[in-house]
Amino acid sequence: MTDPTSLLRELFETARVVVAGLALALAWTTVAYQPFTIPSASMEPGLIEGDYLVVSKWAYGWSGASLPLAARPGEGRLFGRAPSRGDVVVFRHPLRPDEPWIKRVIGLPGDRVRLRDGQVFVNGLPFARTSLGPGRSASQPDRPVTQIRETAPDGTRSWITHDFGPGAAGDDTPEMVVPEGRYLVLGDNRDNSLDGRWLADTGVGFLPAANLIGRAEVVVASWKPGASLWKPWTWFNLQGRWFMSIR
Repeated sequence: MTDPTSLLRELFETARVVVAGLALALAWTTVAYQPFTIPSASMEPGLIEGDYLVVSKWAYGWSGASLPLAARPGEGRLFGRAPSRGDVVVFRHPLRPDEPWIKRVIGLPGDRVRLRDGQVFVNGLPFARTSLGPGRSASQPDRPVTQIRETAPDGTRSWITHDFGPGAAGDDTPEMVVPEGRYLVLGDNRDNSLDGRWLADTGVGFLPAANLIGRAEVVVASWKPGASLWKPWTWFNLQGRWFMSIR
């Protein structure tokens, strides 16, 4: 016959181990690294819907946005460090902090940013655009798309964007002056991205530094559309993208 005291002791020990494990996991995802899944096509071609990526929390310091659960970012950052132009960042939406978004930092505080015929200009200097020929959109495979290599004016960083052709909404903007403590972010899939070109009720507007969660570092794996953590039978519906560094 089982001793009730021994049973209670075992249950207590089990609960203690579970609680300790959850506390360690929460601390790790708050301070160091946190996984996210790409929910949209706004960062094609570098990132596609279903990509499972890891975000560095310590890259920019910590704020209320660093907590894994939905949180109000508040003001300021602990050990805050500024992102660099070209960083791919995950952040909490300014009006809906329960929604993590991902975009690329283009405008830093004080920058003057505008787009003309799809080309980005920062402080009057153009981002070079080099056509790489036809591409393929994972989200819209039947739509013609051109791959464009975009290079920052100082030439130190470049990345590939998608362009569906001239005349798209957002190809031309007035000059936007980035306020202190904020950033202007754009999606790489320029004609299919709600970002800093639109106010926060539609896109992102100017992104507060406190809303930054971290810098996207690596794609660990990628799931096909329809796969879900809550559908175990879909866990192996993979797209063949493994351990890809995010540029």
